[in-house]
Amino acid sequence: MNHSTQAMERLLVALKDSRTRALPPVERWNPPYCGDIDMRIAGDGTWFYLGTPIGRPALVKLFSSVLRRDGSDYFLVTPVEKVGIQVDDAPFQAVEMTVEGTGDERAIAFRTLVDDIVSVSPEHAIRFVRDTNDGLKPYVHIRRDLWARVTRALTYDLLALGEIRPVDGVSMFGLAVAGTFYPAVPASEIEGL
Repeated sequence: MNHSTQAMERLLVALKDSRTRALPPVERWNPPYCGDIDMRIAGDGTWFYLGTPIGRPALVKLFSSVLRRDGSDYFLVTPVEKVGIQVDDAPFQAVEMTVEGTGDERAIAFRTLVDDIVSVSPEHAIRFVRDTNDGLKPYVHIRRDLWARVTRALTYDLLALGEIRPVDGVSMFGLAVAGTFYPAVPASEIEGL
């Protein structure tokens, strides 16, 4: 049995009795680092173990509940163990969006692939990243420095809600939600999106 398989078995045992609705307080746990395991979250939100997609949604949800980011590294953390995993882009995918209202009074909520639900607010901000290959990529903050990338289909719907406003003397294209304006790109670059 290799190190990655042993670490996975220990992780599953540690998580077995912690299946509650509340998220575990992984930010307070400081267990020893036990190395990396062969687990990866792909850019489309698919979780892989030993190169094979994890096909059980309940297992993916369980793992996502103990995911922690320290700096630029990602770990699965239990009270007794911390193992590193690879994340290609963002650990979550926002796959569903609801919109109510307009302008500064607009409310937007997202559901992730692992059924986290957040409403855009200062605690669950939106940020935009300009990518030369993928164009403009929106992300929404989920929890504990963990973000969800908005799917391409939802990105089009989200950008359709955009408007131009001045930000620090520059006309910016962005999105008004719950009283906050989230700038995406200078208005002069809109045609490049």
